[in-house]
Amino acid sequence: MADSKFFSSPSVDVIEKSTKIIGDIFSKADFRIDGEVEGNITTSGKVVVGNNGKISGKLSCSNADISGNISGIIEISETLSLMSDSYIQGEIITGKLSVEEGAQVDATIAMKSAKKLKALDTQQENNSQSEKTA
Repeated sequence: MADSKFFSSPSVDVIEKSTKIIGDIFSKADFRIDGEVEGNITTSGKVVVGNNGKISGKLSCSNADISGNISGIIEISETLSLMSDSYIQGEIITGKLSVEEGAQVDATIAMKSAKKLKALDTQQENNSQSEKTA
């Protein structure tokens, strides 16, 4: 089981090295990803991507520690930590950013406060609701 000191909730969903998921994930739990996800991950918890972890899609969460590969959009409301083994390609929107020496980043980076990110989320929800009622 994952070490609980790294996560905000008592339960952690683990996608192990031998697992590949194609599709979107919506959750309130913390995640550890050592396998591969092709799709969007949306959670109010923390996401840890291990050295072998790979995400192709959009990652939206409160905090993230990345050691693996992400290709897509990363939206973190609080702190994004890029470890030395990480490779990021795409777009980063975060409140705080920590980058270890050796991390590879080929992305645009926008630093936003948590209040602005929450307002952005509320605006997107309102837009999607108005689109559904057309």
